[in-house]
Amino acid sequence: MTNGRDLQERLAFIQLDSASRRTLAEAGPALKTALPAALDAFYAQARRFPGAAKMFRDESHIDKAKGAQQVHWDIISAGAFDQSYVASVERIGAVHARIGLEPRWYIGGYAIILEELVKSLIADHVANRKRWAKPDDGDAIGRTVGAVVKAAMLDIDFVISVYLGIAEKGRLEEEARKAEAAKIQSLVVEETARGLKALAAGDLTYRIQAEFPEEYQRLQQDFDAAMGQLQESMRVIVSNTESMTSGASEIGQAADDMASRTEQQAAALEETAAALDEITATVRRTAEGAQQANAVVTQAKADAEQTGAVVGEAVSAMSGIEQSADKISQIIGVIDEIAFQTNLLALNAGVEAARAGDAGRGFAVVASEVRSLAQRSAEAAKEIKALISASTRQVKEGVELVGRTGDALQRVVGQVSQITSLVAEIAASAQEQSTALAEVNVAVNQMDQMTQQNAAMVEQSTAASHSLANESHALAQLISGFDIGARGAAPTPGRRPASRHAANAPALLKSA
Repeated sequence: MTNGRDLQERLAFIQLDSASRRTLAEAGPALKTALPAALDAFYAQARRFPGAAKMFRDESHIDKAKGAQQVHWDIISAGAFDQSYVASVERIGAVHARIGLEPRWYIGGYAIILEELVKSLIADHVANRKRWAKPDDGDAIGRTVGAVVKAAMLDIDFVISVYLGIAEKGRLEEEARKAEAAKIQSLVVEETARGLKALAAGDLTYRIQAEFPEEYQRLQQDFDAAMGQLQESMRVIVSNTESMTSGASEIGQAADDMASRTEQQAAALEETAAALDEITATVRRTAEGAQQANAVVTQAKADAEQTGAVVGEAVSAMSGIEQSADKISQIIGVIDEIAFQTNLLALNAGVEAARAGDAGRGFAVVASEVRSLAQRSAEAAKEIKALISASTRQVKEGVELVGRTGDALQRVVGQVSQITSLVAEIAASAQEQSTALAEVNVAVNQMDQMTQQNAAMVEQSTAASHSLANESHALAQLISGFDIGARGAAPTPGRRPASRHAANAPALLKSA
């Protein structure tokens, strides 16, 4: 940082001697008075520029910064420039470095503060000269302003030097970290390259022996694990290649057997398809007959329902006739009563005519005729009433017979409905059987086609099995170039018959 010799050398160079420092101390009260306004001017300007304003979170942060600057300017204006000043400068420079404050904002801000302080000092000096009417050649105010400017420049020099020193230290530390990282990366790359070279040469037993730093230990572990996994996988491949060579022959034999059985199955399916075609045709004819029977029964049901409706109408008509007969009987009764009353009136008229003697003789004749007519009317009414009664009995009997006929027809309609339902169910079942058999027939035909396709695929499988045997031999030759260390016993294939290829299986690898 800054030592006493650096401080004295700077003070001497800018000629901030003891007299200048006394002048600065004498101006201390005026500076303290003018400083708040100068700081306000600086922060007002800082708020207008985003690059400067972003250094402050809020107004309370600005107030805190103002307080720190006022304390620092109190130290400056004291003119002591001792270790307390040095500590304050180093603290400010460290803060600027930490927050990344660019020097332009710091220097520009100092310029604004100095401008306000100098104007205030000059204004105070002019006011005092007028008050005391003292002659002034400007030397006194020049010394005061000079001392303040030199103190400010010294402060800027110190703060920026601290700022640059911290930045340089950070740069050197970063370069050291990069150099160390490069050294570590070189080691990691070299060891990894050596392992990859061994892998390219087919040596799967290689493991990284160097001790990697902690941040690269995962890489070392993953590489060694990958090599181990690859080594184990290659061992499994070797074992499986032997099994594959033996299995290829077995697959070929099984494919031949499957081809023979597939041909037999195809012939049986073809016969089954033909039989199903005949059954499907028979069931289809049955379904058609059931549908026709259903149509006939449905028509019979409709006719029976229509007959029942006619009988119902006949019953209603007979009921109407019966009601009309009852009304006629009532009317005949009225006529009979009128005849009876007329007969009485005629009898009374004859009695009165007899009393009248000769004068009533003509009236007696009329009364006799009226009585005769009333008697004949009564006799005719009796005969008509007898006929109406007989007709009423016959109508009641007809209504009863028609009602029984309607009941019988209703039972017939119900039975025909049941027959219709049964025939409809039979027709539906026959149709479902026909549809199901048609689907079965389609399925059997598809099975026949698939069986033919399977036969072709079996032939292809046979050819592929022979090709697989050749490729497994080539694979064995290829993996024999890998060093996988000591080889354990190969897994025994589960329940496989001895293959004619087993005796010819090649040696698949080099022992370590």
